[in-house]
Amino acid sequence: MTLALLGAFSAMGYGVMFTVLDDYRDEFGIPAAQLGFIVGLGFVAAFVAQVVLAPIADRGHARRLMVVGVIIDVIGLLVLGFGTTIWVLILGRALSGLGAGMTMPALRRLVIVGDPDRLGDNLGLLLACDVAGFAAGPLLSALLVGPFGLPAPYIVVAVAASVCLPIVLRQRVHDPGVEAVSATSFDLLQSRHFRAAVSMGVAMWMMIGTFDALWVVVLDDLGADEWIANIGITVFVVPLIILGERGGRLAQRLGPFRLGPIGLGIGAVAMFAYGLMPTGIAMLAVGVVHAINDGITVSSTSVAVGLVTPEGRHASAQGLLGGIQTLMAGVAAVVAGVVYDTAGRTTAYAVCSVVMLVLIGYTVSVTRLRPADGGFSG
Repeated sequence: MTLALLGAFSAMGYGVMFTVLDDYRDEFGIPAAQLGFIVGLGFVAAFVAQVVLAPIADRGHARRLMVVGVIIDVIGLLVLGFGTTIWVLILGRALSGLGAGMTMPALRRLVIVGDPDRLGDNLGLLLACDVAGFAAGPLLSALLVGPFGLPAPYIVVAVAASVCLPIVLRQRVHDPGVEAVSATSFDLLQSRHFRAAVSMGVAMWMMIGTFDALWVVVLDDLGADEWIANIGITVFVVPLIILGERGGRLAQRLGPFRLGPIGLGIGAVAMFAYGLMPTGIAMLAVGVVHAINDGITVSSTSVAVGLVTPEGRHASAQGLLGGIQTLMAGVAAVVAGVVYDTAGRTTAYAVCSVVMLVLIGYTVSVTRLRPADGGFSG
């Protein structure tokens, strides 16, 4: 549970930053375009860390990598909290992204090797805490920035993460690691079952990137009340928090390559429906069904990667998955915005839905080649 809390605090730091961007603009005069660059740089740093540094955790250094990652993340958060110029904020966001990118793959490796029989439960719990942490970030900002100033929420998150570290260091997880680990993670893509799992992850994060890019904009263009947009975000977060652990358990029991495509298929239908709904209330109704479905099935991707990866490569695999997902979410958000502006709402959502169905089809076709859900084979 302490490991899950550590993941939650890492996500909470990003949630805080996401909601104080307007404060950076108003207090320090930083233009919106530069703020967007700051946000994007963090994703790039996290991508590089997850892909390049995660293999170090597989050599028996998962705990060390996680500790160093948390320390770097904490430093980055404090720099973001006290920074007042664009270059200082860029440094803080780069450090925060790098630290988070180092921490998560190592953390997931420790969770997987620590209790492989409950892999699904534990990865689902990590997801639930990650989402809960991100959701708590804006609340923390709302409570602290007004009375105590911009650095306050960053300080709280940094202190909370630091307090967790000694507890993590006292936990004993048998993880001998593997001496001969590739310097990068890309050789894992030689496995067709790993590619199938990554395909599910890309489909899911294309959905997330498109949803995040269009939700508020579309509701505003439909003339919906602001509360509908805010409630919609809550509607998506709560099922993931409540159902994440149960969903991971279900994915391990039924098989992630069975549950995952079903959930993603329902998600693709929901995305297409968003493009047709005539009102904000109708979109919210679809969103409720969509959110419950995601809460139950979204853990399937990380569970699938955990099951098809050799024991000595879990951090590399989870890091590569996370890096690709982050990258694809960014691409999807950009594409969705461009298509929405040029071809309209229905087309934008339809493009995402079609791409998701293609990726789901690839996953199903690959995993049908063998009856087992796992197996690391080329």
